[in-house]
Amino acid sequence: MMKDNLEPISPVEAKEMYLDARKREVSQSTLDGYHYRLKHFIRWCKEVEGIENMNSLSGRDLQRYKTWRRDDGDLKPISLEGQLDALRIFIRWCGSIDAVEQDLHENFEAIMPSLDKTDEQSESILGTEQAESLIEYQRKFEYASRSHVIMEILWHTGIRLGALHALDIDDYDENAERLAIYHRPKSGTPLKNGKEGERMVALNAEVCRTIEDWRDNHRHRVRDDYDRNPLLTSRNGRMNRSSIRDAVYMVTRPCYYAAECPEGRNPDDCEAAEYGGYSKCPVNVSPHDIRRGSITHFLTEDVPEKVVSDRMNVGQDVLDKHYDKRDEEVKVEQRRGYLDNI
Repeated sequence: MMKDNLEPISPVEAKEMYLDARKREVSQSTLDGYHYRLKHFIRWCKEVEGIENMNSLSGRDLQRYKTWRRDDGDLKPISLEGQLDALRIFIRWCGSIDAVEQDLHENFEAIMPSLDKTDEQSESILGTEQAESLIEYQRKFEYASRSHVIMEILWHTGIRLGALHALDIDDYDENAERLAIYHRPKSGTPLKNGKEGERMVALNAEVCRTIEDWRDNHRHRVRDDYDRNPLLTSRNGRMNRSSIRDAVYMVTRPCYYAAECPEGRNPDDCEAAEYGGYSKCPVNVSPHDIRRGSITHFLTEDVPEKVVSDRMNVGQDVLDKHYDKRDEEVKVEQRRGYLDNI
């Protein structure tokens, strides 16, 4: 379709139409991901290029956006690829509603960043030594606090942030020593993989004791907007995802639980030491980095991949590519252990 035959539409309106069209096809967390990746494109259109009509977009615009987004976000190749791929799918959809030329999305083939094997894997991870040091500190000085419960559960189970956010008091079975993870989209807590993400997760005695002491002594006794009893609470109800993420950013800063900052920063002058600035720390981690570290830890301890795959709700192919951070020396020595008696 030629540009003369296109129907005018603003970038904001096109994005809203796209999200509305996809909302019955994908989970809420996936929809949130689309929103996050596309919001930078909308910002670029409005604040950088002054683009008010999607009809005017060209291949040169897409190249300019790629360069701007790479520099503006200081993105690694793998992160830039993910954002450009989301934009490519959006632009292809725009072509189907006469918002842009129908073949405009084909320009992405020329501008996608080239990735090598190291680019394809995120290197950010909470290592076993760091995790054990942090949890030891919390058990000694902040036992059964909210951030302590968060860390115990995330490290021991390797569950996603969304699954942790979804937990209710009744999902913890004290007698069986396990957590039940349920997909409950109608009451505000969907799982990334929907019903397929539902499962039981076994706990050890230390984690159980921490959950029980948090529940009995420190948890705010409030219900959420759906009259459910959340496990993680604030004064106002269920602790939201961003607050859980901020709690992780706060406690995984080395200056929080270790003697000194590996970057040589002075906590008194560091912006990451201030409330609201924890995410600016160059060496702390996100909840997903804890998941990656937990999975690697279980594999390093010779837990079979199938068991880890089921426990963490991740396919074995995805586990191998994105989560298994054991180095080759560790892997070969583990294989040797199975082969010595053959």
